[in-house]
Amino acid sequence: MRKSITFFLLAFSLSPWLAFAQGAAMLQDSAPDRYIVQKGDTLWGIATKFLKDPWRWQEIWRLNREQISDPQRIYPGDVIVLDRRQTPPRLTLAQTVKLSPQVRLEPLAAEAIPSIPANVIEPFLSQPLVIEENGLEKAPRIVGTEESRVHLGAGGVAYALGIGQSGEPLWQIFRQGQPLVDPDGGKTLGHEATFLGTARVTRQGEPATLQIVTARQEISQGDRLRPAGPAGTNRYAPHPPASFLKGRIIALYTGLSTSEGGKDSIVSINRGHRDGVEMGNVLAILRAGSSIPDPQSTLSPDRAPSIRLPDERYGIAFVFRVFESVSYALIMESARPVSPGDIVQSP
Repeated sequence: MRKSITFFLLAFSLSPWLAFAQGAAMLQDSAPDRYIVQKGDTLWGIATKFLKDPWRWQEIWRLNREQISDPQRIYPGDVIVLDRRQTPPRLTLAQTVKLSPQVRLEPLAAEAIPSIPANVIEPFLSQPLVIEENGLEKAPRIVGTEESRVHLGAGGVAYALGIGQSGEPLWQIFRQGQPLVDPDGGKTLGHEATFLGTARVTRQGEPATLQIVTARQEISQGDRLRPAGPAGTNRYAPHPPASFLKGRIIALYTGLSTSEGGKDSIVSINRGHRDGVEMGNVLAILRAGSSIPDPQSTLSPDRAPSIRLPDERYGIAFVFRVFESVSYALIMESARPVSPGDIVQSP
């Protein structure tokens, strides 16, 4: 009994020290005491300045579940302070520093820094990306081009049926892309909608006249249109899934089944809303370990007992768009090429 009490008292006396040690272990060795937010910063980039694991952002900011999807907005000029006196350490906002004498021309909310690089993913936040098979069949379509050109780029003129008197000024242009096949079971989870560009209505009617505003790929007769809609948001705090999650990479966006990617590549994952995936989830990327014949076996390699090598973690992905059974993520870190079939799981 005395030993149990002694052990309990020892554990109780050590718990603050252990909590402090664990909190200190999550910090970068070079973590600054304060940092002034700059234009172009992201939550992820700032997290890497303070944390060894950027996905632990919610812990050091003390965010609850509701605050993860709507974290405190951070703006250029804000001062982030690392309070090392708390256990574990905590980040807070101090007074704002005026970076330059200028008038704000946009709403403050629009100036808040995003979670991850906006220029990479913002075009994908308002696009459908995943559609059912033949899901674009009834969408307005391009039926002709100026001077009967085969392909159009930015500045070109197209004619479309189905727009009518909708009043929508800006449209996105799509083409049905590759099927998204679950690497675990072979089931088709949906079809990728390949984003081609945007077009603005210059004259209504049937057909309506449109001018191509942007073109990621060549635009042709038969391509489909959807209203552009409002831009999406990208301010979810980086955080791990609420419960353990494991899935696999289906493919690189618009890539072939054999395509490989790296940092800043966009990948589709065979897990979605129904599996508990949320925007802002951070997932580790692993390469499955191979099986090799036991080198000490006296049998031939094809008959020798096999040894399963461990999976190797090599990267990190940030989920920015979630559908029912598919999600899209941006590769934030990668020490080797990212391939379809690779494993993603809770970090």
